[in-house]
Amino acid sequence: MASPESDAHARKGARYWVALAVTGVIGGILSGAFGVGGGILMVPLLIGLTGMDQKRAAATSLVAIIPTAIAGSATYFANGEVDLLVALLVAIGGVAGSYLGAKLLRRIPVVWLRWLFIALLIGIAIRLFLIAPERGAEVQVDWLIGLALVASGLFMGVASGLFGIGGGVILVPLLITGFGAGDLVAKGTSLLVMVPTATMGTITNARGRMVDVRAGVVVGLAATLASFIGVALAFLVPPEVSGILFAILLIISAVQLTIRAVRLQLK
Repeated sequence: MASPESDAHARKGARYWVALAVTGVIGGILSGAFGVGGGILMVPLLIGLTGMDQKRAAATSLVAIIPTAIAGSATYFANGEVDLLVALLVAIGGVAGSYLGAKLLRRIPVVWLRWLFIALLIGIAIRLFLIAPERGAEVQVDWLIGLALVASGLFMGVASGLFGIGGGVILVPLLITGFGAGDLVAKGTSLLVMVPTATMGTITNARGRMVDVRAGVVVGLAATLASFIGVALAFLVPPEVSGILFAILLIISAVQLTIRAVRLQLK
């Protein structure tokens, strides 16, 4: 006997699967080019093109991020643009922070925190507009910088859990503006950090029966293939332009969070 999920898939036409693939291509290029998960565009595209609700779209996007981040970080690593120690330290804080953020979401009012976070994104975007990242620069890690990287991962994880925004949007500009990393190293390291965090999030979503595995595989396959195009673009674009483009991405993220915050306050 066919399962309800397989029956639902059978009723979906070719347009649905094409929409998933298109979403994956756009998200994959964004992921490879900027070192982010791509959810900033994949989630609204899945909602608009396939009719998924917010939670299922976010869960599907997270499934797709896993192979995309693996492929993207491997490509950056092959070109010497991943800092393994930095990734490890940030991931330690990020895993703990994502758990803490999910817990805090249920217990504290986040209205004023959301507006402070929006202001922080805009501030970082302005800095990226004014100061171009230095390509090839590396993070010099000592014990103090190491603690700061763990703290940055903790902040990234908490912010992701509280506000539903991808960690890469936070981590890449933090590594560039706060730790002096080159833009390519920041992007490659960010993608590597996403592998364990996206995996943990997907496991949690699977337990809550929020994951449409077949849709996630289609989006993920398209995103993975497209991520190689994104990485190639990242290496071709000058660091000055890269900083400006990432600043625009931060502004888009801030606008999305602002719209969400206004809607929540109007309820």
